[in-house]
Amino acid sequence: ISDKMAEKVEALSDEEDGQVQAHQSTVAPKIDKKDVHLASLNLAQKILAIDAKYNSLRLTSYPRLRTQYIRRRNQLLRENASHQEDASIREEYIRLRAKILHSKYGPLRRHGGGSTLSSAQASRRTSMDSLISPETSLVIPHLQRSARQLRKSGVVPTKSAEASRAMAGNRTLSEHYDFSGMYHIFDQHREAVTTVHFAHNDKTRLACSSKDGTISVYSLHSDPPSLQVTCTGHKGPINDFDWSVANDFLVSVSSDGTCCLWAPSTGRRLRTIPDTSGVQTLCCRFHPTYANFVVIGNSKGQVKLFNVSTGIQIKGGQGKTAGATLSLAFESSGDVFWAGDSKGSIFSFYLNVVDGKLTRSKRIVVSTGNPITCISWRSWISREARDPSLLVNCASNCIFLYRVLSNGEVYVKRKFTNIKHSSQCIRSVFCPVMSFVIGACVVSGGENGMVNFYDVDTGVLFNQLQGHSAPVLDVCWTYDESFLASCDTKGTVILWKREKSQQTSTQVKHE
Repeated sequence: ISDKMAEKVEALSDEEDGQVQAHQSTVAPKIDKKDVHLASLNLAQKILAIDAKYNSLRLTSYPRLRTQYIRRRNQLLRENASHQEDASIREEYIRLRAKILHSKYGPLRRHGGGSTLSSAQASRRTSMDSLISPETSLVIPHLQRSARQLRKSGVVPTKSAEASRAMAGNRTLSEHYDFSGMYHIFDQHREAVTTVHFAHNDKTRLACSSKDGTISVYSLHSDPPSLQVTCTGHKGPINDFDWSVANDFLVSVSSDGTCCLWAPSTGRRLRTIPDTSGVQTLCCRFHPTYANFVVIGNSKGQVKLFNVSTGIQIKGGQGKTAGATLSLAFESSGDVFWAGDSKGSIFSFYLNVVDGKLTRSKRIVVSTGNPITCISWRSWISREARDPSLLVNCASNCIFLYRVLSNGEVYVKRKFTNIKHSSQCIRSVFCPVMSFVIGACVVSGGENGMVNFYDVDTGVLFNQLQGHSAPVLDVCWTYDESFLASCDTKGTVILWKREKSQQTSTQVKHE
């Protein structure tokens, strides 16, 4: 937004504050603060939807900054909603915001399946709906742009880049991912810990879900780390959970057939959403830019899109997999996500954020009859492997690394076979930092009780962490790779700390 537009928005906010105070002085009836807050969040989502329509016109040369802008807008709108006592005042803001954007970018013309384009761009863009059919591959436009930009980006470290290797201290992958041992152990859960996640871009908060029906949120601020809050309310095992983009909410799914929205700072349950089919809910993911949108997969093979602020399923927001939907992963823009099922297949879906419509695009048969227990997306792996990739755990003692091409097609780049995985819901993760070390690695749990590190280039198992006495179900990194967390079927969560010299080197490069 230009300075003049920013001044208009700021002046509008000041005007709204005065209107809110005047309104509060005349309105006396008692209002449920919880309902008001959820209504404010719903209006904030409407404002964000207006911004999203014009987002393709902003910073056309920098698509990542567009995503960052939307995320920041989402965060600010949510913060404002938490202080707003009367959500009705935002309706006027929506109208004025639309007029400001219209005056700055011009009229938009609806195109194809609900996407909006300026009149100048409409003649140059192809409708996503014309590119998608149940039997064809999905074309992801921003992946095409990213590929072109990467080809123009110049020289990057390769195996012959001596200077880059020197910056990394000429260390091998096994030396780079060396650990000083177990930093802390959490063992308050009575049953298996199914999933563990650090908060986004926050290495001081860790959460985990358990089959005992609770979610624990830990604080790493203290020494030693401590339990901050416990979220209770599910009547069955919790199969999966996820942090919202701004870390202000948690969403969880359980075998009791419900999805719950939580406040991680207090442990309060904000909303319970029953599955409309009355079956077990198995996996969930927040939309990466629209925090009100949550995709849920259930045991009936259904993939559903919900608005967690209202608790209502979005009309047209439902898809189908061949078996029970066990895993989900969004690509970074949120336009596409993948769902893995119990019959060994992965399905890609296109999500139109304007109207919430889901369109199934392509099916990939990974391993017939063997469940897909985890899918992870990464737009790059290392400086030498800069293609978008999917990391897939399959209960056939295998992990698959798929390369995603600019036209949406995928092919197997690497198959890791030295892993124990046949019956449990094992998950894996990419290492988050692009370092100057030659090569890259992925980390996975295993039914042998080990935390396994694999070299992406060779497929070799180059490191294992021993400490669990039961199958390791999930692993996760902090954003700067300073800590690694793992959990097992006995309810134990172990926090591992990188060697100080390696950690410091990585943090400097990350910054």
